[in-house]
Amino acid sequence: MSSVGTDEIAKISRRIRACNYLSVAQLYLRDNFLLERPLQFDDIKPRLLGHWGTCNGINVAYANLHAVYKNDPDFLFVLGPGHGFPALNANLLIDGKLAEVDEKASPDYYGIKYVCHNFSWPDGFPSHASPMTPGIIAEGGELGYALANAYGLALGHPEKTLAVLIGDGELETATALDSLNLRNLLTGDRNGKVLPFLHLNGYKISAPSIYARKSERELNEMIRGFGFAPMWIRGNDPEDFQEALGKKVDSPFYILKTEKGESGPNRGHLAHQIPLKNPASNYEELKKLEEWLKSYHFEELFNKEAGFTL
Repeated sequence: MSSVGTDEIAKISRRIRACNYLSVAQLYLRDNFLLERPLQFDDIKPRLLGHWGTCNGINVAYANLHAVYKNDPDFLFVLGPGHGFPALNANLLIDGKLAEVDEKASPDYYGIKYVCHNFSWPDGFPSHASPMTPGIIAEGGELGYALANAYGLALGHPEKTLAVLIGDGELETATALDSLNLRNLLTGDRNGKVLPFLHLNGYKISAPSIYARKSERELNEMIRGFGFAPMWIRGNDPEDFQEALGKKVDSPFYILKTEKGESGPNRGHLAHQIPLKNPASNYEELKKLEEWLKSYHFEELFNKEAGFTL
């Protein structure tokens, strides 16, 4: 049974599209942020730095969890693959969280312009999550600590619910893998609830992840061995995600299986960082970038007068 209603399912899909658009815009654009005219070479940043491949999965997880927990002040989303910072930045922009620490990052046209232009830009936002961002305590390139940090925050705080998104490459680190044992130490009603989500998108920077090569049965048995109940979410459909959240099980461990780079121009390890390398000088790539951005139909989700219509 879905944990939210039909109207909310539609809102989740719209939010994912909006955040995917904003993620791509941050990576590439220094002008023409709403595509009010055809893209030109001068609209593209001279140096492209950032990571796209994980962004769609982050946006899927964040949007679905936000729909359920948005009114819970004791809920926290913990992001393991902080190199997917454009996705986190997009969600924080829409929710007005960035504006709480930087009034220029407002959830309107001027905030979109400010955030997109200044992503991976001198004196602007870094390419990875950093402590300048609300809720961030570690630099986003340091994979492996998210689950341990979440369990630490849950310790002695029974009111807390923490959802932790863990990259499949990240789970190969000793810290992340050993953190699965913390479930056995934080049982009982004196501690908060930790909800691990493995983002199984198949690839690391240049090769398949170990967990992508395991069979579902083998991965399930490994997770059960740590005391969790594996719960699969296959793809981007919010109904499937909400159905999984709505099932009442003890110690769930969610496996979100999406394609790396999904909704972009290529897939797998080729999508890990910048999928289109030269849109500032290659006309064919420039048109592919424009088609990519237009595929999200951002004009249906935002306009200058009304702002976000999600």
